Amino acid sequence: MQRSFKDYFIISLKGIAMGAADVVPGVSGGTIAFISGIYEELLDSINAVNFKALMILKSSGLKVMWKAINGNFLISLLLGIALSIVSLARLIKWLLENKPILVWSFFFGLVIASVIYVAKQIKTWSFMTIFMLLIGTGIGYYITILPPMSGSYTSNWFLFIAGSLAICAMILPGISGGFILLILGAYKPALDALNNWDFKSIFLLISGAVVGLLTFSRLLKWLFNKYHTLTLAVLTGFILGSLNKIWPWKMVLESEIINGKLKIIQEKSISPFAFEGNPELLWAVFMAAIGFLVIVLLEKSATIKEN
Repeated sequence: MQRSFKDYFIISLKGIAMGAADVVPGVSGGTIAFISGIYEELLDSINAVNFKALMILKSSGLKVMWKAINGNFLISLLLGIALSIVSLARLIKWLLENKPILVWSFFFGLVIASVIYVAKQIKTWSFMTIFMLLIGTGIGYYITILPPMSGSYTSNWFLFIAGSLAICAMILPGISGGFILLILGAYKPALDALNNWDFKSIFLLISGAVVGLLTFSRLLKWLFNKYHTLTLAVLTGFILGSLNKIWPWKMVLESEIINGKLKIIQEKSISPFAFEGNPELLWAVFMAAIGFLVIVLLEKSATIKEN
């Protein structure tokens, strides 16, 4: 596929959006990849990084191998994701701490539009399609109500497995890698490793992520090839079920003080009218509408480009 500099710049922008979503525990970068039209190409490109690529490098050189793995696409996307995580992490953290209802409302509107968009990709509906949609919704919802594991684990194998599971969730629409780390009790160790430049822990997390990414992406690609409609239905369900996690109004069920800061351990969704404090209902609806429109505009632009 021949692409211009502008095309790769747009891919980097999509990477920035994916990185921003992945910073928020509860929102999936995979959802952004799906709605921005690069999900299956991303899976294809990841799957192309294999032993065969090494053989091509040995026999035909770097240029041919780079083209075989769609290297320009991957590097443009990864640059966008990295830039986003480095530059937006502090801003999003501040917004989550100071304007949580508005942030969650924006993502709630975004994810609702995503559900509609992904569901539209399902061309034929049957009993099995609806059944798989319900299964995906149930699994997605169940994950959102799982209490985090007690304690904080830093063993080598634990960090490696946590990285593997988090990256698998990260490329699944609707399931957040950050939230999986939170459930496993690995969110704080991961943040501490990044903030303290603990290279050993960072290496273990990245190694686990690489292994998880290369193996899980192959499974997803196989499912898309063999059961495209049913896979879309399950992924739509995942996104639908994840809405519980990003519902803006919550009641705290359990919390504790970690490093001098209040950390919410478990919470449940409640009505805005039962919320203690200012529910900011009008602003919340406005931000949800903005999030919804972002996806609508992305879909419209994609449609215009295809035509």
